[in-house]
Amino acid sequence: MVIKSVNLETVCGITSRLPEHEKPEVAFAGKSNVGKSSLINGLMNRKSYARISATPGKTQTINFYNINDAMYLVDLPGYGYAKVSEKEKIQWGKLVERYLHGSPRLKAVFLLIDIRHVPSANDRMMYEWILDKGFQPIMILTKLDKLKRSQVQKQIKVVKEGLDLVPGTKVIPFSSVTKQGRDEIWEVIEACTELGQEE
Repeated sequence: MVIKSVNLETVCGITSRLPEHEKPEVAFAGKSNVGKSSLINGLMNRKSYARISATPGKTQTINFYNINDAMYLVDLPGYGYAKVSEKEKIQWGKLVERYLHGSPRLKAVFLLIDIRHVPSANDRMMYEWILDKGFQPIMILTKLDKLKRSQVQKQIKVVKEGLDLVPGTKVIPFSSVTKQGRDEIWEVIEACTELGQEE
């Protein structure tokens, strides 16, 4: 995908209406500090367009990035941060559920997991939740550059077993530093949205 234009078009909070449009969407979910903003910036070829917060759990909105006026990358708020109040967690859950359940243009959901760690209870819950909404999430394993090459396959296995992934689930290791995995993620996005057929 050649990125010609990027526009943060809509920011949806708890009381906002979801935008209505005709363009395909792909969404990104992941717990706080998993590297979601870095991934989205990497996909968009922008250094700091998606705000990278120093405070985990800060993003409490759904952000819609219009790419080339052809599709949307949708950034869901990070989950699982302990310092967010129970009330906020419930509101966040309702907001994301409303989006996953109610967006007719949503073509795929990417779930980000830190490749260095065993998936948390929150990661497992989110994975099962996405499955329950009728999507088979595409797994992006972030922070790839923090591992030695010899450790990568072992950690992929740890994540697959930790989440009990559905057989055939796509797993893409990604580094925001080296950009490894970026092209593969775009290939999946183009296939899901059928945009690749137009070029």
